[in-house]
Amino acid sequence: MTVSFPKNKINVLLLEGVHNDAVQAFKKEGYNVHYSPDSLTEDELIEKVKGIHVLGIRSKTKITQRVVDAADKLLAVGAFCIGTKQIDLDACKLKGIAVFNAPYSNTRSVVELAIGEIIMLMRSTFVRSAELHQSIWKKTAAGAREVRGKVLGIVGYGNIGKQLSVLAEAMGMKVIFFDQLEKLALGNAEKRDSMDEVLAEADVISLHVDDSPENQNLIGRNEFAKMKDGVIFINLARGFVVDIPALVEAQNSGKVAGAAVDVYPVEPKSNDEPFESELSGQPNTILTPHIGGSTMEAQKHIGNFVPANIITYINTGSCFDAVNLPKVKVAPQKDAHRFLLIHENVSGVMAEVNNILAKYDMNITGQSLKTDEHVGYLITDVNRSYNEQILHELRGINAKIKFRLLF
Repeated sequence: MTVSFPKNKINVLLLEGVHNDAVQAFKKEGYNVHYSPDSLTEDELIEKVKGIHVLGIRSKTKITQRVVDAADKLLAVGAFCIGTKQIDLDACKLKGIAVFNAPYSNTRSVVELAIGEIIMLMRSTFVRSAELHQSIWKKTAAGAREVRGKVLGIVGYGNIGKQLSVLAEAMGMKVIFFDQLEKLALGNAEKRDSMDEVLAEADVISLHVDDSPENQNLIGRNEFAKMKDGVIFINLARGFVVDIPALVEAQNSGKVAGAAVDVYPVEPKSNDEPFESELSGQPNTILTPHIGGSTMEAQKHIGNFVPANIITYINTGSCFDAVNLPKVKVAPQKDAHRFLLIHENVSGVMAEVNNILAKYDMNITGQSLKTDEHVGYLITDVNRSYNEQILHELRGINAKIKFRLLF
């Protein structure tokens, strides 16, 4: 089909070593792909983003207001991870830049790590292994327990929490959970009315909350005090949800018998920087460098999922999976021309578009409009050729943020 400009003029910049499947997906589509295994600083990205239409990052590269201001051609940002905290979503929205992520692609990887750590901590496997590495032979059943029959408390019953619930139950654990939103329990899992109930009842507590600001220091001294003595504590969610000094105190007092932590309030910006934490050297504590979702399978899934959504957005205008724009889903169109208009959410925009088209006797064959508090997204299909004057008038709409002729 005829597009607004040749696909080989679409420039894609992929950073932080995203999976090769993503590179190949964009190349197969005919886009011009630039790839780097490294993250970029804000100043470096400001220079590199000029002339780029699609930007792909992971968790270390930050998309700030300054970066957005410098992005003169940017249509879409792909976050090849779950979270989007590293992206100024509002700045992107107000410039008409769609942001896509991969909220489900590494779910299984995180869950499998949690399951493995639960078993290792309950059995003190990590401690026994460390002793053998120091030539210490300590064969004992002390501090070693089966997971069967124990109570797993899940705080945050989203995609990861639910799948963890199913696998833990298959191992014979009783599962209880708390979530601020109403969630359907899977299997025999039981919902609790408050987080405090989960903390008091569980033998193992696993956090799977999102990056909402209200989750800052969700678990601190008061929360640890409500837990059972000898509890196993796991945080594979977000670094800022746990007060680390409070966790260390709980470990030293015996309140927490074992802990596994994958995320930290402050993390090294690269593999070349040292890691420093009060948790280092704590007994029966498994520390991992934010690798919960870092498996080859997960990265491959992400490498296919994110490009597919971006390519669909560029080729059809559909952005149903975008995290920052009103969700509009339309079918590909071969027998009509399509106008895409992201605009400020003010009254009369659709009427203004339709009046312009009516003035030139353009027949509308399909139209979709969705809005949120700040912006609207209007897709309009017409069945006859257009002229430059029509495009000039559509681009001149006062509320316009971004206008694109698709084909």
